[in-house]
Amino acid sequence: MNRLEGRVAVLVGAARGIGAAIAERFVEEGARVVIGDTEIEAGRETVRALGGDAVARFAKTDISRQDDAEAVVAAAVSAFGRLDILVQNAGIYPLTLIEDTSVEEWDAVLGVNLRGTFLAAKAALKPMRAAGYGRMVFTSSITGPRVTSHGHGHYGASKAGINGFIRSAALEFAEYGITVNGVEPGNILTEGMKAGRSAEFIAGMEAAVPLGRLGTPREVAEAVLFLASAESAFVTGTTMIVDGGQILPETRATVRKAKAGA
Repeated sequence: MNRLEGRVAVLVGAARGIGAAIAERFVEEGARVVIGDTEIEAGRETVRALGGDAVARFAKTDISRQDDAEAVVAAAVSAFGRLDILVQNAGIYPLTLIEDTSVEEWDAVLGVNLRGTFLAAKAALKPMRAAGYGRMVFTSSITGPRVTSHGHGHYGASKAGINGFIRSAALEFAEYGITVNGVEPGNILTEGMKAGRSAEFIAGMEAAVPLGRLGTPREVAEAVLFLASAESAFVTGTTMIVDGGQILPETRATVRKAKAGA
């Protein structure tokens, strides 16, 4: 039996990468989805790949805008008659040292990553509360809540904020039959990482992972699927780390020594 049979999901930030993998897994498990994203052509192509209008729709969405957050939720209800699942995966991650970060860049990162989480939850709450059921899943990161690196001041702050919001929303929404959880991916080899990070950076990240490789978007999607399904009915207010063990070693030398067989 398909785990999401009959369910309808709004997936924000699902035109590419991790979000597109989540959309694919949801449709495979019987869900119908509405993809909200700023990348119009990529979003429409993902909809076509999923099977077209019968199972998926696209809505241009800047999740940092309240009207867009409300519109993508309304699009799901209009197209498929209900909303059961919200996944807010949209995020931006410029690499800038704090001393070089402008107020405008800070606001842009917090606007999409953290404000967008709040706006998505607020928009989805109304139909979920009316139905007495809902699953909200937010993409956080190990960066911020667990670890960090140079250039991630605004990004880390936004992701740590998402984890705090998850706990508050889980507590407040529990009485409505809504669970609120998140995933904390480590370094996942997406189109965005390939385009925005050097080969040296990627190799350095691989060296830091005890499992010896970067994760795949589908591996994150499997965790999101669990949190969006009936299997997680008694799970709320928490996050699932999907990082190949990256946060475990005290130092990178520990990983290198283990790989060498010492």
